[in-house]
Amino acid sequence: MKMTYETIKSIVVLLALAVAVGVFIWRVYSLLWVNLQHGQPSGPFKNWGERIKGLIVYVGAQLRLFRFLVPGTAHFFIFWGFLILSLTILQAIVEGLVAFSNPNYLLPIIGRFGPLALMQDILAVLVIVAVIYGLYMRLVVDPERYKGSHKSQGVIVLFYILTIMCSVLIVNGIRINSGIDELQPWRPVSTLVGRLFSGLGAGTQKIIEEFAYWLHLGVVFLFLTELPVGKHFHVVTAIPAVLMRDLEPHGKLPPALEFKIDGATSTGVSSLEHFRWRTMLDFYTCTECGRCQEVCPAYASGLSLSPKLLMIDLRNGLVGARSKQLKQPVSEVITDQVIWSCTTCYACDQECPLFIERVPAIVDMRRYLVLEGRVDNMLQDALSNLGRYGNSFGQSERMRAKWTQGLEPKIKDARREAVEYLWFVGDYASYNTALTDVTRKTAEILEKAGVDFGILYDAERNAGNDVRRVGEEGLFEMLVEKNTKVFSKVKFQTIITSDPHTYNTLKNEYPWNGDRPTILHTAELLDQLISSGKIK
Repeated sequence: MKMTYETIKSIVVLLALAVAVGVFIWRVYSLLWVNLQHGQPSGPFKNWGERIKGLIVYVGAQLRLFRFLVPGTAHFFIFWGFLILSLTILQAIVEGLVAFSNPNYLLPIIGRFGPLALMQDILAVLVIVAVIYGLYMRLVVDPERYKGSHKSQGVIVLFYILTIMCSVLIVNGIRINSGIDELQPWRPVSTLVGRLFSGLGAGTQKIIEEFAYWLHLGVVFLFLTELPVGKHFHVVTAIPAVLMRDLEPHGKLPPALEFKIDGATSTGVSSLEHFRWRTMLDFYTCTECGRCQEVCPAYASGLSLSPKLLMIDLRNGLVGARSKQLKQPVSEVITDQVIWSCTTCYACDQECPLFIERVPAIVDMRRYLVLEGRVDNMLQDALSNLGRYGNSFGQSERMRAKWTQGLEPKIKDARREAVEYLWFVGDYASYNTALTDVTRKTAEILEKAGVDFGILYDAERNAGNDVRRVGEEGLFEMLVEKNTKVFSKVKFQTIITSDPHTYNTLKNEYPWNGDRPTILHTAELLDQLISSGKIK
């Protein structure tokens, strides 16, 4: 029995679809799912209302992308255009599958609803314009933030999208010419494209139409198989990444991970399998857009850290370590120099459109380096001073309140009398001679405003914010224990501090056990005093 072209078409589409979907599922399973199963526990994940709202705002509306207005707008149109035009891909697949019985089959609504056809026609043009702009950015402008990205992958995918858009317009245009498209009044762009071929014979147009159809579907299937092996894997991982993003206060680090290695307890990440699975998901989600690199002070100052390349290298490490079941030392993927270059300023995490968390991963790696003693000598001296004296200057605790000498009236000792505001002054404001004059002026303003405040004098210790970001979790816990012990013996209502780092760690990282007092930066208190008219 001789098979018709339509029968062969249905068989080929079915086989191509099965292969493409099979390869896609296998690659997602082997590259993502298997690796995430080896990761450490994450969560629990709560506040699902806020998480779903984030999907709408940051994936749907792509709000963070518009910080770079023109590239963000182009990506917005590519994303939504491709999403809505994926219905035409569905139509093409179903059309091919049933070609043996009905070569001109149209899906309900998708193939018959005029307003949808008009929207798709217009979006196809917008996507083509956005893709051309993307190619211009990559091939002509090539900004610094793209340095180190997989440029060829980005260019190839843009050509894939361009081919998909152009081919669907050609198919629709030629079908309009042949009079078989009942939605012709709703396809102005396709109609114009069809006119480019109207001078050709019907047989020639049919060949071009079928060629465009196979090109359209072939590129779609090829794109699907390659999706999990490149930076465009974020098409798959972006939704779970944003949905399960960290909702804790910005700047709050997760607790340290502990492992048993050769019978001994180890803190921090020394092997890829030690990362939390949620952190591993971030490695795959990185789009290599370079926005994090653009705002990184370490990168700008010429240090070896690029937040973008960090994610790329860790992702490559995960992919390459599959045969080892992730038992690959981090040191084979990321150098110590890169890890220590980070200032933990969170600029990269704040800029990332998909909420990728680089700072927690870096701190996790630092914790192991500290345990191993792979620390710069100057940093080691500072940590030693903090352990011995409670401050990084190596000064006696009796000198902590030296800046108060000569102030009248004498600042209250909060250890001996109740105060409304406990001023946790901080190391630099207490010891740094360039800052102590500002500290004295702040005290004078509070005194003249009638604020009831006191300080801890020599009982105060460094709050531990920087210690924790260095990765010295044990020293951080010791400082927390000493400070909280003092707090428990003092009567106060509100803690104020002039150090933003102290403010962060007292407010977000101390274990107040559900009884956290109000914590203000002195700037917040001064704002309240101005608003109330107590100072002008």
